[in-house]
Amino acid sequence: MTNYIFCFILQFISVYATAQTVVGNLYQLANQEIKLEGFNGLTTYTVGKTTIDDQGNFSLRYSKSDIGVGYLLSEDNKPLFVILSGEDIALQGEALSALESLKITKGDENKSFETYAKDHPKRAQALSAWVYLDKMYASDEFFSAQKTPSLAIQNEILRINREDSDFLASLPNNSYVSWFIPARKLVSSVAEVAQYRTDEIPATIAAFRALDYIDPRLYKSGLFKDAMEGHFWLLENSGKSLDSTAFEMKKSIDALMKNLVKDQKKLNEVTDYLFNLLEEHSLVHASEYLAVSVLNQSTCTINGDLAKQLETYRRMKKGNIAPEMVFDEGFFANPSLTISAIADLKSKNTLVVFGASWCPKCKEDIQEMVSFYERWKAKGLEVVFISLDEDTKSFMDFASKFPFSAYCDLKKWNSKNVTNYYVFATPTMFLLNDKREIVFRPSSLMQVDTWLNTP
Repeated sequence: MTNYIFCFILQFISVYATAQTVVGNLYQLANQEIKLEGFNGLTTYTVGKTTIDDQGNFSLRYSKSDIGVGYLLSEDNKPLFVILSGEDIALQGEALSALESLKITKGDENKSFETYAKDHPKRAQALSAWVYLDKMYASDEFFSAQKTPSLAIQNEILRINREDSDFLASLPNNSYVSWFIPARKLVSSVAEVAQYRTDEIPATIAAFRALDYIDPRLYKSGLFKDAMEGHFWLLENSGKSLDSTAFEMKKSIDALMKNLVKDQKKLNEVTDYLFNLLEEHSLVHASEYLAVSVLNQSTCTINGDLAKQLETYRRMKKGNIAPEMVFDEGFFANPSLTISAIADLKSKNTLVVFGASWCPKCKEDIQEMVSFYERWKAKGLEVVFISLDEDTKSFMDFASKFPFSAYCDLKKWNSKNVTNYYVFATPTMFLLNDKREIVFRPSSLMQVDTWLNTP
């Protein structure tokens, strides 16, 4: 027991001997709690917390395992981001919400970050304005003859870019801030690049593809989520055709997977978030490609629920033959709309919809679907509703007046149709042709309506 206590004390001393401090004076926050939060991929955690004394002083510690980006958070919920690079940090000011009063008084990397965070937005704003003028003077015949101002504009663009590059080049090699500032600049530039500096889109996408998602610097940066969102938002809004955008997204997914397959935890974390992001944006082709890419990695282990979600796209991807429906274990809401197989509908296309009375989104969609139905039917599209209800009355109250076939076997997620179609959420829809081939998996009724009305 004595040896155990001795070892524990040594371990405790070792941790504190290598810990760095974040100290400061925020006199308007006297006697309030202040926390230091860190990042782990998509999540945050509390590094430490304390109460600011009545003079506004506080002291917090962080260790080697926290190196990355953190943020101080007080009761006013206004965060101040700091670089946890292994150096001691000191700051002073009125409060975290009074940014103009805050000053880093100790910590070279944080001083560099503070300087760049203040100056770069001004440069970026000016650069966008000069780029806009440059295009105007180059393309509009009213201005194109004016060589002197045109040259002055180009020189100013070069000067601003050079000033930014010179600052980044001045940062110490191998410091955390020398990696973080360019990464942060990349993520924060997306909207400006898409709107004003479109010639930079290829280079920006290449920079996103070069990010390594198993790099601990990225994992601890607070940019983990923003990098994925910015990357795919720029691809989606780059002005290319749908086919070209889908191709570029596949290239980006391949770039992400290159290193992620070496780290199962991060692979699961990135795949889960990115898959849902693509789904929310109705980027079905990219979702399908991501799912198949991950599931085909024989060296990786995917979390159970995520694997089921991804399997839908591998088994039920465009061009595959959908499983035949099983209608012998349940009942139809309307006996006059009973069928024994999808082929009984004799339609050019069939929309198979999985839903339930307990699903709020299903209720919204059904009302809209009923309003579309006669027009859809006239264009050769039939609808089959497969319910995941477990209660006969709930199902009948919900579906008995549907103008299309509605079936339920009261087995919810254990229904054969649900498992055969790899359904993991409601509502889920599949559009099939008369050969039961999967045409596509709609994420909204408007997608179906648009598809029907597209020549």
